[in-house]
Amino acid sequence: METPKFLIADNSDFPDKIFIIHTDFPRFMLDVETEEIEWFDELEEEPDVDLETEIAELMEKAFDFFDREMDTYDEE
Repeated sequence: METPKFLIADNSDFPDKIFIIHTDFPRFMLDVETEEIEWFDELEEEPDVDLETEIAELMEKAFDFFDREMDTYDEE
């Protein structure tokens, strides 16, 4: 089964929250409002990878995904 890289999630226990779930490594859940991240995978610094830059790029992709999805809802 092919799975999407990002999913939008909500939960009735947190009615005012919207989350973005990243399903590829490194898996995480992002609170859209507060930008808090809950990591599901262990992150390790690698010599040839700038972890801070990688995280910033993932956050940007997550918010780009969220914006595209919200634009789709607005159009309907």
